[in-house]
Amino acid sequence: MAYVPPHKRPSKNNEKYSQNPPKPELPPPLFNKNLKLESLGTAAHQDMAFVYEDIFRWFAVGLHDHNHFPPSVHLQPVSVESLNWKTVKRQALINSDLIEESSSIVTESFARRPWEYIAETVLPDLVSSFEDLRGEIESQKLVEIRPTIIIRFGKVIFRGRPLVNQKSVTTTKLLSEDTLRPMRSSFYTTVPNSYVEYITKEAGSKNGLEFEKDKEAYLVFLSDASQSGESLFCKCRVLKEDGKLQICKIKRSYMRHMLRDISCLEKNLDMRLDLCTKRTVTALTDDDKQSINEIIDSAILDREVKGGLRWPLGKSSVSGDKFGVTSVWHVTSKTYKNPSLKLKIKNVDRYRFISSSGQATREVVVMLKGVASELMKEEVDINFINEMFKDNLKVLRNIFLCCERFP
Repeated sequence: MAYVPPHKRPSKNNEKYSQNPPKPELPPPLFNKNLKLESLGTAAHQDMAFVYEDIFRWFAVGLHDHNHFPPSVHLQPVSVESLNWKTVKRQALINSDLIEESSSIVTESFARRPWEYIAETVLPDLVSSFEDLRGEIESQKLVEIRPTIIIRFGKVIFRGRPLVNQKSVTTTKLLSEDTLRPMRSSFYTTVPNSYVEYITKEAGSKNGLEFEKDKEAYLVFLSDASQSGESLFCKCRVLKEDGKLQICKIKRSYMRHMLRDISCLEKNLDMRLDLCTKRTVTALTDDDKQSINEIIDSAILDREVKGGLRWPLGKSSVSGDKFGVTSVWHVTSKTYKNPSLKLKIKNVDRYRFISSSGQATREVVVMLKGVASELMKEEVDINFINEMFKDNLKVLRNIFLCCERFP
């Protein structure tokens, strides 16, 4: 039964209550016309859209000898918006040598070039993960699985304190990967408007990235009682004729096989490398399809609510059915591509019904199409992949990591 605040609870001795007890209702999304586009980029961590394995690691690029940070790099407090739309205090690594108006001026005191260090650190695990994926796909004949390597841009945000005594951290000589690694971290994906404008005008043209399409979609996430710990999500478009949703694809949860957060100390932006797969659902029964269609058909478009969709009370989960709406995402995006890279610039408005929480993010992501294709081949040329990976990382470092200081 839905929660009823104490001051609204009638006495059980009340005759009216006994005859007509209150009926449980699904809380509607919060209305907010002034939707802010700054929040923690970790909604996926809290949503059933993603299933995690033990594959996360954080490391920094631009270290001095003995893995210490340069003297100009400090762990400083920053204010970010949480999933519940509250501003919270976190910490981020800030390089005071960077000029805020132009992050192209960087410290060059580290020995190895950043893209070579990242490739050397990440590629062995990436190759191993793809070998496991190929084996799983071949053994189970999972032809519908498509591995994707995604690079996200944003800022690594830390929570807690380093291992060293906080009062003694007067110089960055005491800060290192070892002192920060035990801290809890997340990845802040919302980037400034100025960065989106720069990427749209400059970064694409410098890399032969040609505009492909504009896209608008609604993702409706459904709990599936028959699949514990997983969910379905329906990718939908809006029909112009009647303003109703039409299902384009139904997929199972994303599976993340490898996740690397990379603090780029000589830049104002960090990177997240994400190897994930998604699987199209092909084995739904007629009853399942009917239940899902009923839920999607009853959705009401409403730009005044978080996530852009709402349902009449009781319609988001058909009584007696195994499916129910857990979350909705409204996604608008622009896509650019060349033979080896795909760039997406996205605005994502998310809402979770169960926790009445959500976020809106402004995101820039790049998919390494060429590297993923080469790694899925039966005969893998590691040297060729290594050079391609380093070339991609060099482009990302020199062009896509140009941003003013934030948050």
